Amino acid sequence: MRILALLQAQPETPVTPETAPQPTSMIVPTDSVTVTTENAIAQVQAKRGHLIELAQTYGPRILGAMIFIVLAWIVSSWLSRLVLKGLVRAKVDVTLAKFLSNIVRWAIIAVAVVAGLGIFGVQTASFAAVIGSAGLAIGLAMQGSLSNLAAGVMLLLFRPFSVGDVVNVAGQSGKVDEIELFSTHLDTPDNRRIIIPNSQVFGSIIENQSHHQTRAAVVNVTIDGSFDLEVTRATLLASARAVTDRLETPAPGVGLVRLNGAGVDWTVSVWCKQGDFGTAQQALAQSVKAALDAAGITGRTPAMLLKLPAGVLPSNPA
Repeated sequence: MRILALLQAQPETPVTPETAPQPTSMIVPTDSVTVTTENAIAQVQAKRGHLIELAQTYGPRILGAMIFIVLAWIVSSWLSRLVLKGLVRAKVDVTLAKFLSNIVRWAIIAVAVVAGLGIFGVQTASFAAVIGSAGLAIGLAMQGSLSNLAAGVMLLLFRPFSVGDVVNVAGQSGKVDEIELFSTHLDTPDNRRIIIPNSQVFGSIIENQSHHQTRAAVVNVTIDGSFDLEVTRATLLASARAVTDRLETPAPGVGLVRLNGAGVDWTVSVWCKQGDFGTAQQALAQSVKAALDAAGITGRTPAMLLKLPAGVLPSNPA
């Protein structure tokens, strides 16, 4: 109670601007501000100097690499066109010519890119090893396709047959419609399309029936052995000469092939142009049949040979 009374007895002091508490202010030294600014300027100058050094070091390399790649692109395009014109002038298939010209172009560009990387210090040996490994993996994965591609290139280079030829290849016969890099297309006489992989075409026996300008139409016939051979020969020769689509040279031919039991095998042939083969073949067959009928010469009579066990005889009819 005494303390409370003493506090109440103290007079209140009015608050004036002079007696009011003043805010505390922080004063930064001028030397510290100067040091901070100088450090920032030094860092900017250091970065600028580093950029200038990088530009002086790599600028000419970048410019040289860009110029080199642009020149390689121009040279590759020029060589590609030159190769294409040369192959077309050499009468190489257009598909193969374009394929080889593109290979030349991209090979030059790939070499230029690798050389450009070497300008910047990239180890091109390791880069080439990576490309080789990737190429090996792709080659193993695409072994069948690449074999077809290689066979297609060989077919287009060596030209064992051309579009429009009639061929017998890989067990299939037909007229060649198209030779692609991976497959060969044939059209059969009954208008069926057969697509054969080029690896099977190039790896099998190829019979090109349209390679030569002339062809022999041949008819085989079996005559009964009881007829005179010279009469039969003369009749067959006359039937061959009656064919209108034949050529005068070589002359028609008649040959005795072999004696076949009770019959005699003959072959009759006439030569004709490649485009007239079908007509000449039909005309020759008709002429041979008509001549044999007119001369009364017949074919071999079919006979049946009956073998019985020893001691067994057929019973006589009652």
